[in-house]
Amino acid sequence: MPETISHRYEFVYLFDVENGNPNGDPDAGNMPRLDPETSHGIVTDVCLKRKIRNFIQIAHGDAAPNLIFVQEKAILNNRITDAYDQLGIDLEQTPTDPADGKKRNKKGTGQGSEVSRARDWMCANYFDIRTFGAVMSTGPNAGQVRGPVQLNFARSLDPILPLEVTITRMAVATAEEAEKQSGDNRTMGRKHVVPYGLYRVEGYVSAHLARQTGFSEGDLTLLWEALMNMFDHDHSAARGKMCARKLIVFEHESALGNAPAHVLFELITAELKSDMAAEQRPPRTFADYKVGIDRSALPAGVTVIEML
Repeated sequence: MPETISHRYEFVYLFDVENGNPNGDPDAGNMPRLDPETSHGIVTDVCLKRKIRNFIQIAHGDAAPNLIFVQEKAILNNRITDAYDQLGIDLEQTPTDPADGKKRNKKGTGQGSEVSRARDWMCANYFDIRTFGAVMSTGPNAGQVRGPVQLNFARSLDPILPLEVTITRMAVATAEEAEKQSGDNRTMGRKHVVPYGLYRVEGYVSAHLARQTGFSEGDLTLLWEALMNMFDHDHSAARGKMCARKLIVFEHESALGNAPAHVLFELITAELKSDMAAEQRPPRTFADYKVGIDRSALPAGVTVIEML
């Protein structure tokens, strides 16, 4: 099994959207998510993790050890059952370890050391479990594990103003619709877009939790690869133009860490250029911003790496 990471990391990730919807809210008609008090845009951590998972699945063929547990339309209990099958544990028969009991407490469900073995197997074979953790205590039961990589919600640097755009499809779905329109055959619809927004998200990588899941240096490299490239494989009419703009990583000398995460995050600034701010022009491109790193205030024992 590959050696797990031995250093703590934090990172700041900047991405932008142009004429698209980065993360629609199904409870609000799929409008871009907003902080109602400030009108800053929001993208959830779950949305970003989905894109990372999709990239890993595309780039690495959905094969062990980089399988993806939480796939679209997946049945998770089936994947947990597969772990027991691969381990040769029959969940209908007597437990494999006498210490776990003379009979199975509940048929179809692991117990005792079987759960630990299944959890270890899932961690070894699924990238997203090693990375983000997972609750696998349903159905056959492979327990649960906390992942070493966690993300905050992304927030736009400035307020955004979502637009609702009317669109026309020059066709209808059924003959009945065509008859009602006397052959005009048009379907009207709406889509929500953000003209432009630059978003910032902060993330954490724990060496302590990495030991629990087996998150390795190779996995860390895959994570950086996904963050830098995932938007190039996620284009759609709804999302518009989304781009990864900056990935700035803080590496600590130790597993415990050499400085608080918030102190490091405060070293990264991203703000409108002076002429934009003075003229109160709304940003419409990444070039309207300047990004800075205060290296003079970098704590001892921490290295900053600009990966993008």
